[in-house]
Amino acid sequence: MSRIKTTRYRLKNLDCGSCAAKIERELLKTVGVEEATVDFASLTLHLKATDIPKALAVITRIEPAVVVTLKTASGGELESHAPSTDSAYRKELVFIGIAAIILVVQIVFEERFHALAWPWVEHVIALSAYLLVGWNVLLGAARTLRRGQWFDENVLMVIATVGALAIHALAEAVGVMLFFKVGELLQNLAVSKSRRSVRAILAARPDRALVKSARAWVEKDPAQVNVGDIFLVKPGEKVALDGAVVAGNSLLDTSPLTGESVPLRVGPGAAVMAGTINSHAALEVRATKPFAASSIARVLELVENAATRKAATEKFITTFARYYTPAVVAIAAAIALVPPLVMHDALFSTWIYRALVLLVISCPCALVISIPLGYFGGIGRASHNGILIKGSMYIDALAKVTTVVFDKTGTLTRGVFTLDQLVPANGYSANDLLRYAAAAELHTTHPIGKSILEALHARGLELDASQVSDHGAIPGRGVSATYQGKKILVGNDSLLHEKGIDHTLCDFDRSVAHVIVDDQYAGHVLIGDQLKPDALQAMAQLRATGVNKLIMLTGDNECTAAGVANTLGLDAFHAGLLPEDKLRIFEELSADHPQDEKLAFVGDGINDAPVLARADVGIAMGGLGSEAAIETADVVLMTDAPLKIAKAVMIARDTRRIVMQNIVLALSVKGIFMLLGAIGMASMWAAVFADVGTALLALLNATRTLRDRA
Repeated sequence: MSRIKTTRYRLKNLDCGSCAAKIERELLKTVGVEEATVDFASLTLHLKATDIPKALAVITRIEPAVVVTLKTASGGELESHAPSTDSAYRKELVFIGIAAIILVVQIVFEERFHALAWPWVEHVIALSAYLLVGWNVLLGAARTLRRGQWFDENVLMVIATVGALAIHALAEAVGVMLFFKVGELLQNLAVSKSRRSVRAILAARPDRALVKSARAWVEKDPAQVNVGDIFLVKPGEKVALDGAVVAGNSLLDTSPLTGESVPLRVGPGAAVMAGTINSHAALEVRATKPFAASSIARVLELVENAATRKAATEKFITTFARYYTPAVVAIAAAIALVPPLVMHDALFSTWIYRALVLLVISCPCALVISIPLGYFGGIGRASHNGILIKGSMYIDALAKVTTVVFDKTGTLTRGVFTLDQLVPANGYSANDLLRYAAAAELHTTHPIGKSILEALHARGLELDASQVSDHGAIPGRGVSATYQGKKILVGNDSLLHEKGIDHTLCDFDRSVAHVIVDDQYAGHVLIGDQLKPDALQAMAQLRATGVNKLIMLTGDNECTAAGVANTLGLDAFHAGLLPEDKLRIFEELSADHPQDEKLAFVGDGINDAPVLARADVGIAMGGLGSEAAIETADVVLMTDAPLKIAKAVMIARDTRRIVMQNIVLALSVKGIFMLLGAIGMASMWAAVFADVGTALLALLNATRTLRDRA
């Protein structure tokens, strides 16, 4: 049995959105190809197949000019599978300029040419301009027909212009081809500019690392640096790999990754991320991850793989264009032939001309190019703001979000706990209470447990770790251990009720850890957590974007949850939840949610992975370093700022609105001019101007998705 391989390629000389759709369609028909996604906006091919060479041969057969190069893990390109041809804009401009001059001569002296005894002179002049500017369109049409495919923009343009030449509309035939080429050139320039804008966002990839050796600093590719190696980051250089500072103090510009403009101060022991820029003094950093697992490598992979998850709108447009063009050709043929056959005074030349107008306006380029480019720009703009959206399908989902459900700790609050108060009971002292609590939490990774241990050290108290044994977790309730021969339990109110321990208070305005020593209540520890500075502003901005319901799910007690909910103005909250309770509550919320609206969940990407996976849109906060966040969430925020959630929704709605504007623009303009052409109220000049103008307007509108607006 053949093994399925997944590879990613970069495509060159692919300058047609319809060609990209055609390549994808033919690849999916090929035996052994399981998945194939061609993204015209980023010029990438994602291929999953058992026979890669066979699949690549399909591309060479249907589009010989396209160059396919294998993208390596380090971002380079290895293999070439087709001869390379340069898109020479200057050469095209020269040909267009000469053809335009000839066209002007032909129009100005048209009457004189008619008076000549040699009428073929006019045809020679017109044909010279036509061939000068349209030779590659003719070749493209010939290749399409040779492959047994009848409908693409080249074939349509050749039929329309050759038909115009046949009915002696010479100036219009040349003019249509000329303006078609001008429009194509301008489209290519606009698309190239947009691609450069997005690639500038991805340019944060470091290209070298100065690694410490026995005698000197040796320059290496980041992919060749091993975990544990020490590398030097000079001022102005990018951090090559994720690591920990071993020497030096400096400021890091994290904006290439997080979108944050405030520099980050780092010193010995501080963690640094690949792709950030050292802006002050030299740092020596020990690599903690290989480059392939580094922050910047993950960012690049997520952004580039986003092309594989296409929005329903994008898929619809590709399918629509496939059937729309043959339908228009059939309508044009009917207009050319039926009226002259059934109407007494109808002339073939008149109705053929009207049919040709339809063919000129029918090219679907405005949709096929602008729609994927719009989504691509939205994903690029989001990544520039430290928001990783895994595909255009999630842009559409985010744009429809009306309810956002939040985890509390680490999402709305900082998740940095401090011990506020010790309340001993039943004759235990405050120090005894703290020591017993610390013994039970000695091996914990929970933030509350860490705050208890930090408080023990801050007070100068000692804990004999050798006397701590039988440490265990009580899922969703607390921890247990044996210390100095005593059985210690530390946990929440549910643990007290489960064990039948007498206590006087249940509700607190802060997080609480109750301490039980040998089945006797020893008191409780009050622990404070602060709201994130931008949490309140984030809630206001989410409502401003159209989100009408904000809900919080937390394992914390009712009183603490109520305080956070009231401060932030949330619509509802559910407290005292175990991890499985969060999923159950979320399922209930989802069942009551309107089907045409989307429900998002925001969590830390680790404990909340089941709910992130269940949500219409799962958003992981500050999840760059979390494997669970990367794998489970649909949207990954590279910082833990709640404002990024509102920014993500705003970008998604902007992108969706621009995409829909382009669809309405293209279809309405084409529909109007098809109708005008059919009834004889639009000329071929008007048709080509409408076609080219619509495509350019749609492209320019699509580029707005790249721009941030206040």
